[in-house]
Amino acid sequence: MVVDPWYRSLGDPEGAQIQVLTRLTGGYSKTGYGRAYCDGPVSDVAEYRRRFPVVDYEGLKPWLERVKNGQHQELLSEPVVRWAMTRGTTGSAKLIPATRTHLEQVLMVGARGLVNHGLRTGDRKLLKGGVLNLNFPSVVDSEETGGGRIEYGYSSGTYAKYNPRLGRVGLVPPQEEIDELGSGISRKDWEKRFELVYQRSKGTGVRSVMGVTNVITAFGRYLKKRHGLAPKDVWALSAAFCTSLPKIHTYHAPRIRALYGNVSVVEMYTATEGVFAQQLDNNPYVVPNYDTYFFEVMKGKEVKMLHELKRGEWGRLVVSSCLFPRYEIGDYIECAGKNYFRVFGRASKKVLLEHLLFNIFTGRIIRA
Repeated sequence: MVVDPWYRSLGDPEGAQIQVLTRLTGGYSKTGYGRAYCDGPVSDVAEYRRRFPVVDYEGLKPWLERVKNGQHQELLSEPVVRWAMTRGTTGSAKLIPATRTHLEQVLMVGARGLVNHGLRTGDRKLLKGGVLNLNFPSVVDSEETGGGRIEYGYSSGTYAKYNPRLGRVGLVPPQEEIDELGSGISRKDWEKRFELVYQRSKGTGVRSVMGVTNVITAFGRYLKKRHGLAPKDVWALSAAFCTSLPKIHTYHAPRIRALYGNVSVVEMYTATEGVFAQQLDNNPYVVPNYDTYFFEVMKGKEVKMLHELKRGEWGRLVVSSCLFPRYEIGDYIECAGKNYFRVFGRASKKVLLEHLLFNIFTGRIIRA
């Protein structure tokens, strides 16, 4: 099952992370980038840190250009299946290459939030019903490169197109129908998508909604304004799987329940680069996918494993995946204890100041 490896990794995060590190570095050693730092699998964390530098998207740009020009082996151990685009919420949109392994992992760990919630609550209808498809378009633009013309679209739509099912649960409507409406993301574009979703899914056995949190609330408001109906008046939804924003439980959940009814709000920590964590139980925090990605945290000048953080400690998240080694994802993450975490915002001075002030005024221990 998609959840069993996750459950096992939570029982032994250190062992699971060593297994992931060994597997990942074996792949890195097959690439031009990786061979500069290792010639085979590495199983020692300290050695991995000595060999590989922490790198961000800007640092990988020259290597990504080589991948675009048909030299995938310079950075990746597998060919590129598709390019996915970030939403550019903090700057210019980034293009991320998606390999077969990456897509398979997104499918597997992306399904965990839904499957885990259904098993934990005994909600069998959730595991058989449909999911409202509120994803961005998977086709936006293309560009000519040295390796030929590449096509790309937003990551949520791209993953929905290549992974149209979460276990036995399918998206309604299919991503192909979303894409037929065009690539725009203006208000009018979203209203066209929302109307399509409503017309195609009303009267069906849809049981949940999954997507970017503010898009979920925008869809509910559109239905109220356009049709005089809230989603709770149309479907018997039991869960909303929310991504891409901080403060999901403290700020957004009440607004979602006002529109969707008494649904379980389940947080998932996703990015174009992967699906890194999801909610395990009623605790309003996410739990990492230790069996799939290798997690470190830059805590001031110190670097620690994510699972080594104690309650109240926080820092900048660094993720190693089948795509990139020691990649600074650009988010702040804080430990809530016992492998529970919260991602409280993008790594910026504004978010840092807000976090420090919050800790000071609430009397919390600051362990940065």
